[in-house]
Parts: sequence; structure tokens; C-alpha cells
Amino acid sequence: MRAAGLLLAWALLRPAGTQQCHNAGPGGVLRFTDTHAEIRVPALHRVPSSLDPLYGLVRRCLDLIQQNPLPTELLRAALNNPSSVQTSQVVQYELGYVVCAAVALLFTVAVPMAGMCFCYCRSRRRCGGRLRAHRRSLGCRRHCLLGCLSLTSLIILASVICAFVTSQRVKVQMEPGLGAVPSTLRTLRQHIAKVPQGVQMVVDQFEVPRQQITSDLGGLSRSVGLSIHTQLKAMTYAALAELQDRAGDLQTSLHHLQILEQTARALAVARDELDPVLRERRRRVVALLDDPRCTSCASVLGRAQSLELGADYGKVPSVEKVLKALAGLPRSDFAEMIRQGNGTFNSIPELAVERMAQVIQDLRDEMARTTEKVQSIADSFPLHDYTRPVSEALMKAEDRSQPYLREVQPPHLEAALSCRWIAGTVLCSIILLILACNVAGMALGAYGLSKREDPSDYECRGEAGGGGGGLLASWHLTPLKYREGKAKGGTGCAERRLKPPPVPAGLGAAAPPWDLAAPAPRSRCPAHPFPSNPACPGAGRSRGASGRSPQAFLPSWVCKAAAGASSPSFSGVGLAFLFSWLLVLLVFATFLVGGNIQTLVCRNWVNQEIYKFIDTPGNLPPSMNLTRQLNLRRDSNLSTTYRECKSGAGLWEVLQLDRAYDLDEHLKTPKYTADFQKRLADFTARLGDVRLLRSEGRQDLETFARSGVDEVDYGRFQEEMRKPVVQTSLPGLARSLEGLQKMQRNSTVAGRLAAEARALWQMQNSTVQSQEALVEKLGESVQFLSRLAPHLQERVRTTLATIASVEARLPVQAQQILRQEIGCFTRRELRYFTQYLNWVGQTLREDVASCQPLATALDNGRVILCDRIADPWNAFWFSLGCCTFFLIPNIIFAIRLTKHFRPIRNRLISTGSEETCPFHIPRVTALKL
Repeated sequence: MRAAGLLLAWALLRPAGTQQCHNAGPGGVLRFTDTHAEIRVPALHRVPSSLDPLYGLVRRCLDLIQQNPLPTELLRAALNNPSSVQTSQVVQYELGYVVCAAVALLFTVAVPMAGMCFCYCRSRRRCGGRLRAHRRSLGCRRHCLLGCLSLTSLIILASVICAFVTSQRVKVQMEPGLGAVPSTLRTLRQHIAKVPQGVQMVVDQFEVPRQQITSDLGGLSRSVGLSIHTQLKAMTYAALAELQDRAGDLQTSLHHLQILEQTARALAVARDELDPVLRERRRRVVALLDDPRCTSCASVLGRAQSLELGADYGKVPSVEKVLKALAGLPRSDFAEMIRQGNGTFNSIPELAVERMAQVIQDLRDEMARTTEKVQSIADSFPLHDYTRPVSEALMKAEDRSQPYLREVQPPHLEAALSCRWIAGTVLCSIILLILACNVAGMALGAYGLSKREDPSDYECRGEAGGGGGGLLASWHLTPLKYREGKAKGGTGCAERRLKPPPVPAGLGAAAPPWDLAAPAPRSRCPAHPFPSNPACPGAGRSRGASGRSPQAFLPSWVCKAAAGASSPSFSGVGLAFLFSWLLVLLVFATFLVGGNIQTLVCRNWVNQEIYKFIDTPGNLPPSMNLTRQLNLRRDSNLSTTYRECKSGAGLWEVLQLDRAYDLDEHLKTPKYTADFQKRLADFTARLGDVRLLRSEGRQDLETFARSGVDEVDYGRFQEEMRKPVVQTSLPGLARSLEGLQKMQRNSTVAGRLAAEARALWQMQNSTVQSQEALVEKLGESVQFLSRLAPHLQERVRTTLATIASVEARLPVQAQQILRQEIGCFTRRELRYFTQYLNWVGQTLREDVASCQPLATALDNGRVILCDRIADPWNAFWFSLGCCTFFLIPNIIFAIRLTKHFRPIRNRLISTGSEETCPFHIPRVTALKL
């Protein structure tokens, strides 16, 4: 009951208007069909790649070469009067390229001449110089030259790789880039030609919100009824529950009052009947216990003397008056009354459907009229007559570009690109061959030097790098006697080392085998006598003089392999001299084309200097007036149009119209929803007329409250009920008499005690227990009525006030909820209108009638020409130019490194004398004794 009261208080105190609209779920967002995707110009973007740092470096280099701004005067003269263009003006603007051309010409002439001089020096054996004698810094110089040559070779290798990659990228991106030009023009023309059709398709999409609103209208009435029922059911059910409690109190109180009256009267009658019987029984028991023959009876005599009646229910107040006041109640059926009130309240949703049927039909008719209003967007759209000049201009541009594009399209484009790619690939392959020669020369030279165990054997180390080129150099570096022996059919010095001839007596130590200052007699010891040979007495001195062991000498095939180390190096040098002028020509040709595209077109395209040039009056001839050809606004130009199109302007905002067209004015929501809103706002219906308590029921409760139930002194009843029916406990006295019986010696006294005990038990079981049961029944009724009586007036009064308040508030709050639900419905449906109209504006501006494809086409042209063609093109010649530039130090380092692989003057020490043996061609010498 307390919970019901709290729920009722909360329901009554909570304002109905605080209920919030239901949040629109995923179904609250309309999905429209993309109606224009097939004619959309795809936007191209610069694709990030690992070559971006290289592209940036090339652009910075071109900015240094060409620092002049856009030559507006020169371009104006070239476009309006080509014959007035002076060569000096072109040379002045292209001064950086002229300087580069002079450098390329100088390189083309100087490098082949240097190659011819090198060939002459090689033929005269005067190339590279000689090392006069071994110094401690020889190894450091050799390592420095090796490092420099390796570094330049690595730089050339990296440049060649970049050249290969960029050349392939130009080949891959050139054809689709040029092929995108006619397709872009065609797409733009289709985009403009299909504007009216696209606008009509956008207008037809109003079917999406119309169907959604029609579907919502079908469930509006039941939704309103359910909302009223849901929000008011707590208050109504609480009031009905409280009414049911009061009706229960009335019926229960009447029942307990009747019990109270009947039980109190029955107890009074039973007391009157029990009183004489109890007095007689007390007299007899007292007389028996007072008999002298009764042994030990004095102890029980006092209890017997106090045997008398207790509670007197004749003294309690009568409730007959209250029963007379409640006679005939309840005169109304509260259960049926509550069932009818509950049923009436639960039928509110069906009642709402019935009473809102007409307004729902009117709203559906209004939606049909709104469809006709939306159709006026397409009917009043002004672009049908004003886009024809743009379409014609695009058609002319497409027709004029077709002959040129047919000439450069495959197979012509493929042939030209193949020739450029083949030339670049061949020259890059030649550069790789030059690098391979350098690597082979350095590897063979280092291999020959590393095979000597004796660090003082500089002469044979010098032979490792050789001084000749190719097989001829290997032949010249072979010992003379070895060649003579081979010419005569002998086996050479290698065989003589294996089978040394006998040594004549008295011959001193032999000279080293490479000392060919004087021919050695055949009778002397071989150049490298073996210590185990007894026929060579000078062997021991030879070992002690030179400090070398026989194991320090290499086989002849190793010496020959190391002797040809410089052959690949000089082959690479020859290739570099031979093909460098072709590299320079290819670099300059591609540089001149790609550099001018970057500095004249791309750089000024990015900073929009080209647009400013086109916008300046007089720069273009009248036949190229884009503002007139494209029918642009007279107060606009190409730069302004590009910026507006880039920011998402519509075609009607950039074209010259007879009268201004404001799309936002045509897409204002109230223009299409005013009548719809008015019909919903004017609708009213009484949906909360519910009678919870009829007048006869109210009279019954009021009579119950005035009956005097709360005026009865229930305390008197409780006071008498606390008293026993008999003051002395009859069962206790009976048991005491039974105990005395056993103690008696006189059988007569014992028999009389037993008889009195049985009489007491019979009185207890027959009379006293029945009165105690009536007292217990009376206690239940007294307890209920005493608990109800203090709050009866307040509860009845509160219930009647609550019922009256709920009956009064139900229609008012139902109307508030109705207005609230209709307001929520209106706002939700207006959001559908707003979504559609916003989508129409966005679609017309950004897709169907947008001029953004014009800006996108211009940006795509810049991406194709500058980012996808010019950047790799310029990176190709830059990489190839790096190869060509670093070939010069590569040649110098390769030539200077060869003399570090040539023979070195050294001082040979003998036991008898010391002699310095200068030499040019290695030959065997003998020391004099």
C-alpha cells in the first residue's frame, strides 16, 4: 500500500511535458540513390613514392637554372603575333638552358678529344706514369684511390638504377596520361549534357522521404495512444489500486464489526451462565478442603477460595450504532467499477486510432500536393539553356585534340617511347659495363697484391696490376726469357724452376727472375734455386741475400691473372670516352624538353600564374576568350571560376544567366511543409475521459468514513481480553486436587477430591475453552479495527481526492501528451524533409550540376603532365646526367690507379755488392761476383 502511494505521488507530481521525444534510430537517416556516379570525373592525386626526394631535388635544381618568372610579354607576343617574337627575348628567358647547352657542347667536344689523347699516350706507353721507388705512403695512396674509385662507381650505380626506374615509369605513365585527355573532355561534356536529366532524377528521389512519412503516418495514431497509455498508466493504476484498497477496507471492516458485536454478546451471555455454576463449584471445593479429615489440604484452600470469573464483556462498548450506519453497504459493486475504469483507460490506443483517422488521411493528401511542389525544383532549374555554350566549347576542344592524339597514340606513341626507352636502356647498360670493368680491374689488382706473402717483394706486386691493357698488357708483363723459351718450343721459367740445370762452379747468387737488365747465361742457376738442389751452390746465399723463401713465389698462372688486372679498367675507360658524348646528347635533349615543361608550365600552374595570365585582358587572342566561350559570368574570370568550382559551387553560380537563381531560396523547408505542419498543429482530440469512481461508490466511501468506526473504544475490548475467563486456572486446581487425593488416607475424602477434580476438568473443557475461542476470534477483529480506525478518515479522504484528481488530470495530460507526440512526429518528419532538401542542394552543387568537375579536370591535367610524366622524365635525365658527370672523376681515378699496379724500383742486396737495378720492362739479371 505504501509503494502504491509513493508511485501515485510520483505520477501526480511529474509533469507530463517533461517526456522527451524518442531518439531517431538508424531508420531516421534516409538513404538516397547515387544518381550521377557514372558520369563523375575521377580526381587524380599524386601518389607518394620512394622517388619523391629525387623529384624534389630535380625541381630545386631547375629552379636554380631557370629563375625567370612566367614570360608574359613573350607569351602575349607569341599568341597574338608570332612573327614579332625576337630570338633575343627567347635567349634571354632561356639563358640558364643556353648555359647548360654550352656546357653540354663543351663536354661533347672535350671528352672525345681527351679520349683520343689517352689512346695516343697508350700507344706510346706514356700513360699513367711510374712510381720511382717504394715509399711508406704507397699503400695509403693506393687505398685512397681505390676508395675514390669505389665511391664514384657506387654513385654512378645508384644513378643508373634511378635512371632505369624513372625511364620505366615514364614509359608506363605516358600512354594512360595522354589517353586520359579525350576521356576527360568527353566526361565533362556528358556531365554538362546530363544536368537536366540528373536534376529530374534528384527530384524523383523525393519518393524516399514521401514513403517514409506515409509509413510513419500509418502508425502515428496508435503511437500517440500507446504513448498516452504508457505515460499515464502509473498514475491511473495507482489510483485504481488505492480505490480497491478502500473498497476492501469497507467490506472487511463491516465483517469485523459484525463479528465484534456478535462475539461480545455471546461472551456476555456465557459469563452469565457460568457464574452460578462456578460459585457452587467453589463452595463445594472450599468445604471439602476445609474438612479436618483432608490431609494437607490447607495449601490448596487459598486457590480454591479465589475461584471466580475474570473478564466481563458486558462492560465493553457496543458497536450496534456503527453497524446501523453501515447497514446496506456497499450499495455499489466496486470490483465491476474498477474493471470498467481499467478497461476504459486501456482502450485509449484504439480510441486514438479512431479519432485520428481523418487527420491522417488529410496528411496523406497533403503529401501528394507536396510532391507537386518538389517537382517545381526541376521545372524552374535554369541550366538547360545556358550550358549549351560550354558543351559546344568542350566538343570543339575534343575534336581539335583528336588529330594530335591520334598521331601520338599507339603505334606512334609506342614507337617514340620505345626509341627513347631503348636509347636510355642501351646507354645505361654501357654505364653498367663500365662499372663492371672498374670492379673487375680493382678486384684482379687486389687479388694479385694479396697473393704475396713477403711484404718486401714490391716488384712482383707491381706486376700484379700490370701496365698494359688487355691480353697485350699481360703479354708485355711476362718475363722476356719466358717468352723466348715459349717461342723456341720450351716450357718457360716455370719448367726451369721445376728442373733447374746444373750450376757452374764459382757462380754467385742469382738475381731475381723479374730483373731482366742483362740476359742470363743458360749455364747459370735458375732465378729461384731450390735449397734442396745440390747442384746449385749459390742457393743458400740467394736465400740469405733476398730474404725470401721458395714458398713466397707464386705459380705463373697467378702472375698472369694479376698482370691483366688493369685490362678491364682501361676497357672501362675506353668505353667511357667512346660513349660519353652520346650520354650528354641524350641528357641535354631530355633536359631541354622536361626542364621547360617544369619551369614554364608546371611551376606556373601550381602557383596559378597561368590562370592570372589567361585572366589578364589582351594576353589571349579574341578567338581564345574562355569567358565568352564558356559563358562564364561577366564579372568573373578563370581564376575566380576555378576557386569557386574548387570550393563546390554550382554551374548556375558561375555561368552568365538572364536572372539570378538562388537555389537556397528554392530549398527552404517551410515552402514545402507549412500546410503539413498546420494540419498537425490544428488537430485536437479528447482521449482521457475515464470515470474511475461513480457517485454511489463515492457515497459508500463517505458513509464508511462517517460511520464512527474510528470512534469505538477498542482499548476496552483489549483490556477485557487481557483478563482470563476464570481468575484461577481450572486445570491447575484440578491437578492439585488429584495430587491431594493420592495423599489421603480416608477413602471418602479421596473419592470426593477425585470427583471435584473431574468436575473442574469438565467445566474447563466444556465452557471455559469455548469462551476462550470466542475471545481469540474477538481479538482478531479488535486488532484489525484498532489498526484501521486511526487512519480511516484520512485514507478515505485521500482516496477520494486522488480519484477526483486523476479523473481531472487524465484529459489534460492526455492532451499534453497528444500535442507532445504530434510535435515529436512533426519534428521527425520535418527532419526527413530537411534531409532530402539538404541532399538535393548538396547533390546539385557537388555532383549533378556542379562545376567542380571543371576544376578536377584542370587538376588532373596538372597531375598527369607534371606529377606523372614530367617528374619521372626530369628524374631520368638528372640520374643520367649524374652518371655522365661522375664518369669524369671515375676515368681519372681509374687511370691513376693503374700505375700503383706497375713495377717499382727497389734496391736488391747481395753478399758481395749492392746494385740498384732500374728497369722498364721486367727482365732477368745476374749479379757479378
